[in-house]
Amino acid sequence: MNDLVYLFGGAVLIASILTSISIWAPRKVVVRMTAFVVSVLFVPLSYAGFAALLSKPKPVSLEWVRASTEEANVLGSTIQEGEAIYVWLQMPNISEPRAYMLPWSLDLAKQLQEARRKAEEQGTGLGMRLPFEHSWDKQEPKFYPLPQPALPPKETPEAPMHLQHPSTDA
Repeated sequence: MNDLVYLFGGAVLIASILTSISIWAPRKVVVRMTAFVVSVLFVPLSYAGFAALLSKPKPVSLEWVRASTEEANVLGSTIQEGEAIYVWLQMPNISEPRAYMLPWSLDLAKQLQEARRKAEEQGTGLGMRLPFEHSWDKQEPKFYPLPQPALPPKETPEAPMHLQHPSTDA
């Protein structure tokens, strides 16, 4: 949501600069007023466009900022056969999950279903390697079940006083 404020602010700033240039340009009043009206209409239209995009999955090919992400946890997924694979990813160092759309691939859909099945059997989550990189390397699967979490360390009770070694500090 924070990105929306900055993107919208940038769009309004650019529209304001263009409007001021068009108003102060040596043109007829009709041309200057038309530029002003178009700029005023641009502001709510851009806000509505940005707000509508918030609920839509982003194509992975358009993710430039986090393109170097090595791994992500898959919180949810939906396969639309012949259309796309939709995933809800939780990435490291980002507090809120993000929705992405992968291009349709039968092999990738099979990988996702198999990894999801294994993760359910093991009672673990689902992970994704290089979520924003299109790799021709088919040896390493893109989706995989997360490993079992490590058990917490066992706490050993303290030995009774009569079983402890005497101190050599005298």
